Amino acid sequence: MSTTIQVSKKTLQLLNILKEKLSARSYDELLRKIIAEKLNLPISLFGSNPKLKPFKKEEEAEFHEL
Repeated sequence: MSTTIQVSKKTLQLLNILKEKLSARSYDELLRKIIAEKLNLPISLFGSNPKLKPFKKEEEAEFHEL
């Protein structure tokens, strides 16, 4: 789902500069990078729950079905 946000022309110019500087492919990617940096979020949560048991093959297959 996507949405539209309203920003001033100056803000758009700044976003374009930052988008190029950070090599972001979209404004969504740019905003996510900025948010993650400001909130000190890890890039990946892989392995963040050591108590989680590995998936069984049949469980894993459920997530890959379309």
